[in-house]
Amino acid sequence: MMTIDRIVFAVAGTMILLSVALAVFHDQRWLWLTAFVGANMLQSAFTGFCPMAILLKKLGRKPGPAFQ
Repeated sequence: MMTIDRIVFAVAGTMILLSVALAVFHDQRWLWLTAFVGANMLQSAFTGFCPMAILLKKLGRKPGPAFQ
């Protein structure tokens, strides 16, 4: 079973790749989603606060070393 850390990183990476693809093939304003995900990852690195990690923990997923 995947830990919270791996799920968060997988979702963030997927959102970044999806938003870049949408920006290339649809509209460049999708890059704002990339910026939002990157900013959220940066603030999470300094504060340890990640709403998705909190939700996954409440759903019973096991934490990894990053989100305990």
